[in-house]
Amino acid sequence: MKNLIRLTDLTLKDITKIYKIASENETNKNAGCLKGKTVVMFFPNNSIRTRVTFEKGIYLLGGQTILFPTETLDKKEELQDVFGYLNNWADLVIVRHKDIGVIEQIAKYSKVPVINALTDINHPCEMLSDLYALSKLRDNIAKDKFLFCGVNGNIGKAWKEASEVFGFELEQCCAEGHEIDGLKVHHDIEKAIVGKDIVCTDSLPAHALEKWENLKVTKEIMEMANKGAILNPCPPFYRSEEVSQDVIESDFFVGYEFKKYLLEVQQAIMIYCVNE
Repeated sequence: MKNLIRLTDLTLKDITKIYKIASENETNKNAGCLKGKTVVMFFPNNSIRTRVTFEKGIYLLGGQTILFPTETLDKKEELQDVFGYLNNWADLVIVRHKDIGVIEQIAKYSKVPVINALTDINHPCEMLSDLYALSKLRDNIAKDKFLFCGVNGNIGKAWKEASEVFGFELEQCCAEGHEIDGLKVHHDIEKAIVGKDIVCTDSLPAHALEKWENLKVTKEIMEMANKGAILNPCPPFYRSEEVSQDVIESDFFVGYEFKKYLLEVQQAIMIYCVNE
């Protein structure tokens, strides 16, 4: 068994294995491989894409899901005791919790694989899915130049984590005060966009909106990037905030089908973690 808490837990060899399984999942080659297995999930009520694709993916692989709200983990009972009992019945645990420390504790006490479905500092499943989808659109993502437009939050840090594993060049464009440590940072989007191939965004907290007025990704801005550049906004995205209406309606936007691979990649992660 293997856990996935941070993307940096994986090597490129591990990721190649996951992507091979994901490719097989596109043709239902692994249907039924979770038959008889129970997956215990902890998700908040506002999770949509990640939860839907995990639940559907488990169903298509023949497994059973048991879902709890994330706040179940914040009760008085010690995690050591919760998972001491769950070890009797669970075959896999998937957790979405703001505190990665909680997921690390669960992994310490769990005798079955633990998968991080999002924390306040990263989102490994989302990154693996996005990079799998990008690999279908680009010749060599390791040679592409990435720009992250957003605050110092979990999605920006997740892209930084991904750049460390995949080896691609990543820079950030943001308002002052929102810089991610370890990245080259721009405060002028017209300068930041030059030479970039893939532009990623994240939704903005309310207190940052006013500062972002001149940092919005628009169609005009994307036209300053490299030929063939694409925009990959992290959902939920908000038109007229971090991105403009016209850029979402343009050919720069990767489109809604870009996220369809969440299903196959998350299935692959589960298969990999259970069998590795």
